[in-house]
Amino acid sequence: MKQNTSNQKYRYSSRFPLKAKPSSFTKKQWNLLVESDNFCMMPWVHMHAYPDGRVYPCCIAEYFHPIGNLRDNTMEETWNNEKYRELRRNMMADQPSKQCTKCYEQEKNEFFSMRNESNRTYGHHVGLVDNTTEDGYNPDFHLKYWDIRFSNLCNFRCRTCGPMFSSQWFQDHKKMYGKVPDALGRKLNVIEYAGGSEDSILEQMEQHIPTLEQVYFAGGEPLIMKEHYYLLEKLIEYGKTDITLQYNTNFSELRYKDKHVFEYWKHFENVSVGASLDGSGARGELIRKGQDWNQTVKNRERMMQEVPHVDFYVSSTVSSLNVLHVMDFHREWADLGLVKPKDWNINLCQSPEWYRPDALPLWFRKDVVIPKLKEHIEWLEPQDSITRATHGYKGLLNILANENEGNWNEFIFETKKLDLARKEKFWDIFTEYAEIKP
Repeated sequence: MKQNTSNQKYRYSSRFPLKAKPSSFTKKQWNLLVESDNFCMMPWVHMHAYPDGRVYPCCIAEYFHPIGNLRDNTMEETWNNEKYRELRRNMMADQPSKQCTKCYEQEKNEFFSMRNESNRTYGHHVGLVDNTTEDGYNPDFHLKYWDIRFSNLCNFRCRTCGPMFSSQWFQDHKKMYGKVPDALGRKLNVIEYAGGSEDSILEQMEQHIPTLEQVYFAGGEPLIMKEHYYLLEKLIEYGKTDITLQYNTNFSELRYKDKHVFEYWKHFENVSVGASLDGSGARGELIRKGQDWNQTVKNRERMMQEVPHVDFYVSSTVSSLNVLHVMDFHREWADLGLVKPKDWNINLCQSPEWYRPDALPLWFRKDVVIPKLKEHIEWLEPQDSITRATHGYKGLLNILANENEGNWNEFIFETKKLDLARKEKFWDIFTEYAEIKP
C-alpha cells in the first residue's frame, strides 16, 4: 500500500501520524495519539459490524463484547448509544476497554497493533475528539474508514474460520457439534447479512461515500460479492478514485459474473491486496479448504502482468497449524519472484485458543519452532526495508516464548473432529509435527 511520507520517512513501527506534522497537534492530542496505551481513533472514524449484525469498534475487538447490533438499530442510532459513548470516555481518559484486549496483547508482545495503525492513519482527525462531550457523545457521524463485512458469503471453509464468516462452514459445524451454529445465543442462517437484509448496509452507507478515505474489503470473500462491485462503481461515480482500497481476500476468484476486478482496480490510484495464504500446495489447500493452489499461483502471475500498480502482499494467519512452515512458504514465494521478501504480513491467530501459535507444547516451541524462526528473521531482516514482516515475526517470537503449556490437547481433539467431518488427514500432510502427533 502506498504511504504518505511527506512529513517524515516512513517506518512501519512508527506511531507518528502520517498525514499531519507534529507541530499541528496540541500536547493533549499528541499524547493521546502517540504516548497513550489505550487511546484509539477507531470510535471516531469507523464502525465495524459482523455479518450477524453485531457492532464492534473494529474487526479485532473482543467477540463477547459487542457495542450494538444493526438488526436492532440503524448505524446512526448506534453511533452514540451508551456502549459507544462509554468506549469514547475510556479512550479520552486513557483507560483500558474490554473490547480492546487483543491490541493490548499484541503491543505487549511488540506487534504493531491495529490501535497503533489507526492512530497513525487517522491521527489527522483527532480534532473530532475535541468536539466530543464529556459523556462520549460525538455529533460527527461521517465515517472516514469502512471495513466491509456485507455478509458471510464465502467459497472457502478455512480451518481457523467458522460459520460466522463463511457460509461454507455451516454444514461442517452441524456435523462436528450436532447443532445449527449460533452466535451469542442466536441461531445463524447459512448466509447472514449485517443489516438483516441484503441491501440494508449499502443503503445506510451511501451517505458516507463523500467522506471516506479508506475502504477495507473482507468477508466472507469480498471478490465474489455483488455489493463489492456495486460500491466500486459508486466510488467511481462520486469521483473518489483517489481513495485507498485495501483487501483481505482468499485470492481464488477474480470476477463476479461479467465483472472482473482488474478492470475496476485500473480506475484507482491506491489499491493494496493482502492475500490470505497460509501455506503452499497441499498444506495451503488443507488449511484453507476450497483452495486450488495452482489457480492461486496463476492469479498472482496474471495480476503482476495486468495491474502492476496494485500493491500485493501475503497476509498469513499464523496459527498452531502453520507456525512451523510459514517461513518455508515465505521463502518459496520470494524465490519464485511472486513477492518481495518485505511483502509479507503476520496476522496473529488469537482465537480460538487451540489455534493460537502458543498452543504448541512449550518444549516443541523452544527446541524446534523458535530456532527456525530466528534463522528466518536473519534471512529476512536485511531485505525488509519497511520492517512490517520482520516486526511480525519478532512479535511471534515473543508469543512463542510464553511459559504456558498451551492448548495442544484441545488442538488434537478439535483436529480429529474436523478431519472426521471432512474425511481429511491433517497428520499425513503436516509431517513436521510427527514428534507431537497423538
